[in-house]
Parts: sequence; structure tokens; C-alpha cells
Amino acid sequence: MLNELNRELEGFVQLHRDGAVLEIKMVKPKVNSICRRFSRCMERAGLYLQNDPDLRVGILSSGSDKAFSAGLDFHDATSSTERGPGAEEGGFGGITTLWALKKPLIAAINAPAIGGGLELALSCDILLMADEAFLQLPELQRGLLPDGGGLQRLPRRIPYHVATAMIWTGEPMSAAEAHRWGLIYRTAPREQLMTLAWKIARHVAKGAPLAQQALKEALRAVDGQSDREAMTLRADSNDDLEYFRRMLISEDMIEGQRAFLEKREPRWTGS
Repeated sequence: MLNELNRELEGFVQLHRDGAVLEIKMVKPKVNSICRRFSRCMERAGLYLQNDPDLRVGILSSGSDKAFSAGLDFHDATSSTERGPGAEEGGFGGITTLWALKKPLIAAINAPAIGGGLELALSCDILLMADEAFLQLPELQRGLLPDGGGLQRLPRRIPYHVATAMIWTGEPMSAAEAHRWGLIYRTAPREQLMTLAWKIARHVAKGAPLAQQALKEALRAVDGQSDREAMTLRADSNDDLEYFRRMLISEDMIEGQRAFLEKREPRWTGS
């Protein structure tokens, strides 16, 4: 099935799986600019990650040394030659509103993430960045707003006035600055970035699969709430907490505690 899907995504996205980890590599020449077909391919990749029970973690990477993604494809945006709709669920870039994706996704930002490229990264759960890369939201200088997640997510990830200054000025943020503000989990030289990404992905993949997806559901549910509101979170308090409810009655919850007491590695079944 993976080979068949890779043929469908050819020229835009390339998938590689190793154990419980799936690498989603953006390979659209020359800088992974985001068009409607690219968005559809990214959505397909995200849903493949979610729907395969043997996959636990995804890595979003770039096959270009010039850019992680340079954002919106202006040729696509200003013409009607590209046929078909964009992503049905995932919105701009295929994953920015892909709420069905409950498994963790790691962004390995090897090169500049500009505009929509940064918005793709912001839709991920762990952000890693090459020392030489930078982040930028230059939409105001293009007559646009970064409304694919930039203006919605960035001010919630770093101090508000730092985030909005990036949007007002369009000036780039270096990897060191992004790490200092807590936006990036870790940085590395470009040649070591994917090694770091795979190391972290394999470590994350050891976690309980239902608990991982329950975490993503819960984080989304409390986003924007006050402490008082967030502390009322219960599995039956929100229709979107499917995996939270499943986790609480799962064999894996018992297995995790039993394995700890028996001083052994847990044997997860996802149920």
C-alpha cells in the first residue's frame, strides 16, 4: 500500500516508514511551495499516519536544502489552471486543520520556513531546527495575512508581542532566537538534524499509543481556556475526547502500571 501511495504523491510528498515512525518528506521542486495539489498530498500522508495502527509518530521533513517550505505557491494562487480542490479536512498545506491527526508529528526544519512553511511547522507537536535555518512570516509585504495558522498559533507559542512583531515587520527569526523563546525544542547543525529527529521520534514511539493520542486531544481541548476551566477536563466533558475515553478503560493503562511495578518494558496493544 505504501508503494502505491508514494506513486500517487510523487513529485510532492515522499513517505518512508521505519518501524513505528513515518517520515513525511516534502519534495515539491524547488522549495516546497504550497499549492492545492500539494495540500491534498500532505493530507493523504497525514491520514495514512493516523489510520495505520502500526505507526506511532511522524516526522515532517524537506527534501530541499533551499527551504523547509517557502509557503504559498503564488502561481497556483493567482491562476485557475490547477484543477481540483485543496485538502478536504486539512486546510492550507493539508495538515494545518487536520484535526483527525491525533498522532504526534515532529517538524525537522532543515532550512528557511517562510510564510505557510512556518504555518506547517506550527501545526506539528515538536519542532526541531537546523542552526542555519530561519523562520519568517512576510505575508503583510505580499498583501496577505498569515491566516493559515501564523496569526492564530504563533502568539500562543511565544510572547504575544514577539510573535506579532514578526508579522508586522516580516523580519526573520533565527534558530537561536526561536530556541530562546521556547518555540523550538532543540537545534542542531543541518547535517545532524535528521539523526536528531529520528532519535526523538523513536523515543516518543515507545509511549502508549492511546495515551499519546489522548494527550493531543486534551491539549487541543484546553487550548485557550483559563486554569479553572482547564482543570474541569474530563473524558466525558467533550465529544472530541475519543482517545481519552478509550485510554481510561484500556488494557494498555493497566499494562503500563504493571510493567512499571515489574521493572520491565511495557507491551502495548493499542487497546
